[in-house]
Amino acid sequence: MKTLKDLFEKNKKWARKITEADPDFFARLSKQQNPEYLWIGCSDSRVPANEIVDMLPGEMLVHRNIANLVIHTDINCLSVIQYAVEVLKVKHIIVCGHYGCGGIKAAMDNCEHGLIDNWLRNIKDVYRYHQTQIDSLNDEKEKFDLLCELNVCEQVSNICHTTIVQNAWKSGRELAIHGWIYRIQDGILKDLNVCTTSPEAISETHRIK
Repeated sequence: MKTLKDLFEKNKKWARKITEADPDFFARLSKQQNPEYLWIGCSDSRVPANEIVDMLPGEMLVHRNIANLVIHTDINCLSVIQYAVEVLKVKHIIVCGHYGCGGIKAAMDNCEHGLIDNWLRNIKDVYRYHQTQIDSLNDEKEKFDLLCELNVCEQVSNICHTTIVQNAWKSGRELAIHGWIYRIQDGILKDLNVCTTSPEAISETHRIK
């Protein structure tokens, strides 16, 4: 049975490097986490949240799943959001997708993928909402990229529609929901300009009074 000794050795080297640079780092980190940001991203191994924005452990709470979805029946994701907003008092929630997302690509074809098809159906819904806009493009890559962007925007809306976020706004809390997308080819983030900071920015249908 393999014990992955190389990973344990890498861990020791990493811990030693951090301690040499800042001897008190782990002592401070062990006392309390106090991040201002919640990052909801894709599970893709090429999109490491902390590294992309050059943050150390403890500076950002992270939740990841296939295609960075926020689904109203996903208790796991909602629990993370509640903990981040109500306990940690984060000021920013960032939904970050990425171009070339395998989950988005799988949702665009008509092939069977197994259990994950039930998850991908949420992305198919995003495509259905914006089908006219997407189908107006001739280039397949442009369609793919646009759906990656629109999926992020939809998840920002889903977060804003939660009672967790709306109750925070009603209490006067400073809380901004952002939509970003990452390009793996050059490591650059793009702001999709869908930042929402109050219930007035969402539809009355989803607004809680």
